[in-house]
Amino acid sequence: MRLPRLSTVLGGLLLSRRGRAFAGRHAGKLAFATLAFELWQKHQTQQSGAASKSASATRPTARHHARSRWSGRSRR
Repeated sequence: MRLPRLSTVLGGLLLSRRGRAFAGRHAGKLAFATLAFELWQKHQTQQSGAASKSASATRPTARHHARSRWSGRSRR
């Protein structure tokens, strides 16, 4: 099983004294960045798998419509 590149970098940090101090100070940020990176990779693989399938084969009559986004201002 191949280790992800990010895991090997984080493991390398833990081998040095300064790396352990850095990882200790920024443990939450490193965990969050790792999770975000893994989710991004999963999203990319799902998109590439969906792109290979024909859109007409999955939903022939479905239309994509633009949604209005909430701007943050209330209407009065």
